[in-house]
Amino acid sequence: MEGIQSNKIRINSLINDYEVLFVKNFLKILTEISNDRDIIIIDKKIFNLYYDDFIPLRKKINFIILDANENQKSFGELSDVIEEVINSGLQKSNKLIGIGGGIIQDVTSFISSILFRGIEWIFIPTSLLAMGDSCIGSKTSINFKSLKNQLGGFYPPSNIYIDTSFLKSLPVEDIKSGLGEMCHYFIISSRDDFDFFKKNSFSSIADFKLMKEIIYKSLNIKKKYIELDEFDKNERQVFNYGHTFGHAIEGLKNYSIPHGIAVTFGMDIANFISFKYNLLDEKTFIEIREFLKQFWKGYTIKNIHRDKYMFALSKDKKNKGNQLGLILVNKIGDVFKKFTYPDEQFESALNEYFDNYAY
Repeated sequence: MEGIQSNKIRINSLINDYEVLFVKNFLKILTEISNDRDIIIIDKKIFNLYYDDFIPLRKKINFIILDANENQKSFGELSDVIEEVINSGLQKSNKLIGIGGGIIQDVTSFISSILFRGIEWIFIPTSLLAMGDSCIGSKTSINFKSLKNQLGGFYPPSNIYIDTSFLKSLPVEDIKSGLGEMCHYFIISSRDDFDFFKKNSFSSIADFKLMKEIIYKSLNIKKKYIELDEFDKNERQVFNYGHTFGHAIEGLKNYSIPHGIAVTFGMDIANFISFKYNLLDEKTFIEIREFLKQFWKGYTIKNIHRDKYMFALSKDKKNKGNQLGLILVNKIGDVFKKFTYPDEQFESALNEYFDNYAY
């Protein structure tokens, strides 16, 4: 398949290098890599889906089954999971294996980073968001009380195994959310990469070979930046494109809009602000917008309260003082960070967007 040079991507890390491996049978891999006293932390939905297949494994290793929701990511809830891990008899020579989406990834990576001052962990992502985005990059993020992703660090797994057959069990909206998240990498990367994504993304929903190529390309784009800036201090910050505006939408809509869909709304707002600041030309703004519209069907942000939205933007952790840390666009393949005061010009542009462009 054109674009796929191998079934492996190696990530160079200042902590420890690791690999993404594309596999066809995750159960076979799981049997090969697991040892006595290892622990599998798994999304309850995935556990139930493969219940019978897991019976042989359950005879030799422990499963911790979690409801994968934001509450489970809270610092308070994690104490029960940590207690169960310690009481299982797990030792520093053992490992944790996370099977699930981003929440399972965060729980597994965070516990692995602090237990015995660090133990090995392996990740098997089951959502498209995790496969095409979050599985690499080393970040661990845990919520503290009502504050999202306030605790954490950087602690990569030793290996990541991607089996796209998991996607067969996902609703189309989850697939669209994953594609929406990956879209921002292709706009950041280059015109050629965006054209490829625009042409193939929706076809990939019914074509897992094509989906594998999109995941592979997405991870390779991200790989370049995280190897330059693993700890998210400089170059990597462009990956917040669409996220500052998208996270505010998620919160004000009580997370009724899937993350990747919220990010596509966020990219459109970032592009419009860029256009109003005479950075992005109108033709490119409209081109990207016409593509992003395909993700929005069934969702609306028209009723978002403007003042509450501005307040949510002001609390973003990427801000500096009173300035908003926005990721704006000169053109496809040229995305950059700009600190912007929430002044009359900014508020006017934002109001114009919600008055005339918001769906």
